[in-house]
Amino acid sequence: MRYLHTMVRVRDLEASLDFYCNKLGLVEVRRSESEAGRYTLVFLAAAEDAERAKETQAPLVELTYNWDPEAYTGGRNFGHLAYRVDDIYATCQKLMDAGVTINRPPRDGHMAFIRSPDNISVELLQEGDALPAREPWASMANTGEW
Repeated sequence: MRYLHTMVRVRDLEASLDFYCNKLGLVEVRRSESEAGRYTLVFLAAAEDAERAKETQAPLVELTYNWDPEAYTGGRNFGHLAYRVDDIYATCQKLMDAGVTINRPPRDGHMAFIRSPDNISVELLQEGDALPAREPWASMANTGEW
């Protein structure tokens, strides 16, 4: 058995692509549309996995956009996506500068949480050992749910 992808339904494909690609740094590796099924599927990979994902179809996030409006609830019930990052402080600063709320700041130099436009929790984990605690992160409070 091998992990293939995680599917997330999205209400606004452009807002979701802005979040996942422009802010979080994922790369679109494949897209398909079904006129009969009235949906678009967009497959994303972490930049470091993009070439491998194109060849082996491994690990991906599938954004499913249903063309007919539909209300999705319970984003937190989904759980979360998780990505390992080279520098959690730099990543969180870049996201904040792009207007993303850091729901659980990396106070411990190891872990942070943010949310997508569809309220999906995204966990960011520091590669290797935790970085030494530093401000403003060490004293930053949680914002909302994560």
